[in-house]
Amino acid sequence: MNHFDEIDDLAIGALRALALDEIDTANSGHPGMALDIAPTLYVLYRDFLVSDPSRPLHPGRDRFVLSAGHVSALLYAMLHLSGYALPLEELRRFRQLGSKCPGHPEWGLAPGVDATSGPLGQGLAQAVGMAVAEKALKARFPGSEGYLSHRVYALCGDGCLEEGLSQEAISFAGLQQLDNLTFIYDANGSTLDNPTSVSLSEDVALRFKASGWDVYEVGDGNDLRSIHDALEEAVSLKERKAPSLVIVHTAIGYGSELQGSNKVHGSPLGFEKSARAKETLGYPYPPFTVKEEAYQRLSETFAERGRLALLEKDRALRGYAKERPAEAEILSSLLEGKSFIPPRERFELKEKESTRKASGRYLNLLSKVHPGLIGGAADVAGSLITDLKGSGRFSPEDRSGKNLAFGIREFLTGSIENGILLSGGLFPYGGTFLVFSDYMKAAVRMSALEGLPTLYLFSHDSVAVGEDGPTHEPVEQLSGLRLIPGLLDFRPADGREVVAGYELALERKGGPTVLVLSRQDLPLLAHTSVERAKLGAYRLEEGGDLELLASGSEVALALEVRSLLKEKGIEAAVVSCPSYNLLAAMKEPPFRLGKGRRFAIEMASGALWYRFADHVISMESFGASGKQSEVLAHFSFDAEAVAEKILDAFLPSEGGH
Repeated sequence: MNHFDEIDDLAIGALRALALDEIDTANSGHPGMALDIAPTLYVLYRDFLVSDPSRPLHPGRDRFVLSAGHVSALLYAMLHLSGYALPLEELRRFRQLGSKCPGHPEWGLAPGVDATSGPLGQGLAQAVGMAVAEKALKARFPGSEGYLSHRVYALCGDGCLEEGLSQEAISFAGLQQLDNLTFIYDANGSTLDNPTSVSLSEDVALRFKASGWDVYEVGDGNDLRSIHDALEEAVSLKERKAPSLVIVHTAIGYGSELQGSNKVHGSPLGFEKSARAKETLGYPYPPFTVKEEAYQRLSETFAERGRLALLEKDRALRGYAKERPAEAEILSSLLEGKSFIPPRERFELKEKESTRKASGRYLNLLSKVHPGLIGGAADVAGSLITDLKGSGRFSPEDRSGKNLAFGIREFLTGSIENGILLSGGLFPYGGTFLVFSDYMKAAVRMSALEGLPTLYLFSHDSVAVGEDGPTHEPVEQLSGLRLIPGLLDFRPADGREVVAGYELALERKGGPTVLVLSRQDLPLLAHTSVERAKLGAYRLEEGGDLELLASGSEVALALEVRSLLKEKGIEAAVVSCPSYNLLAAMKEPPFRLGKGRRFAIEMASGALWYRFADHVISMESFGASGKQSEVLAHFSFDAEAVAEKILDAFLPSEGGH
């Protein structure tokens, strides 16, 4: 349908007016882009986006991501007019505590919101992950295309495109020829502080074309026919496989007294100015007034088109289940989020092995039992040990490949994982060296905010990295990750604890897991336990004088220190603490002595450990470059030096001897 009439103009007027009403009622929000991009969003929903408001989570629906999340008032207005279960009462509570219409869209609140967005660029990157998921899941279940095929759309502004993450996303999507992906760019000439020209001079169209995208432009953001034609070109089947960008040229704050000024970006107009804007826009009605014709038009177009399309997809699924019942059952299990966990007895324990190597072996075992596993590393797969043997690499030539080559794109790695999980059906993993988790941390935080069970693998976890030096030796990163609400940190001491970490990650439904892995070989310890490690902390050795708390490689170190202390007549217990956050949540922690008799040992920033121990032996400076053994000795992380520190603190009157 490409015919437009006065009812379409009325519906667009209602969208713009509702956005203003929400913002003015809250006295908070961003009217500028909401006013200028409303016609484009309307045409997208009316004629292209495939979804059914009564079934907002259907696996075969199109996904829409508002990457420019500050324009949430417009999205909520669009969802309301389109028939989603988002009544006007919720729009009136925009940006209020407990509302389904928060200041920036949050996945899981309002139906029709497919991703949390607002931190600029992350919406685009998550949309790339969704597009990857659509391609990968279809390829693993040949014959399911009629049910699973869909498109992914994302709307952005200059803020998203100026963030470095956007280029990571653009580059990767072009490389992978994700022709199921369309970005819409609102070129309204303004950012929050200034005209866009103050901070951006590049040719955006050429930038996308250089990365292998098809680009279409709309010269007037109010020309509905031109918008329709550009979107139709962008989503049509072509011989060249490429993602598409539609650039829509608009005037920020269209119809208001501040049209064209950055002053309208993020400040409410106020009821009086909004009333005058509504007059200019041809919608001079009281706040939160929606004409029945606007509802009816979207019901007859968007909602009905989506209802019929998804019914057809359901028929395709029934046909697939009849032809391939076993595969259909597996697909259903994946879409329902079923956990697939390898039997423990199938994992071989080795007497000496780095936890990154144990992790790599577990991943390959997991690949044999988990039909939805997909992942890789940010160009350190050989060091992080993340390749799945014999599984192929996801590419335009092989969409069934389980290995994802993210390239040197840490932030994108995490964001793609999030997008894959938001899309549903697959279980992604991804990672890098722990020190470079800083590049990825905003995506890790997003995982926690969205409540996604994203799995992050971070290796080379301490100054034991050695020769690469302080640029590659993490100090503060682990504490920073542990402070993210809802995140499960897990730093295993040996192969058994690696299994525990993976099982926790596979069982989780409501938040990310970070596995922190050693570069150096570690011994298989005598009393480690998968079940007890899953508690977060447990006693490995008993002793009535002191308690030594440690994680990862420092557990073996603590056991050595225990032996040295015993020679001095001091009986020390050793408590393995693979998960700081699980320990913090334990109702009955495994301690039997007071904090004054506890020593925490960790080759990282130690500030958090003072919650559990009065004495903390940690890294409070950057590392150094040198042979591993020499670096550890230099920072007093050999057994003798640690034992001497403990003796000095425990027996001060005797000088520690």
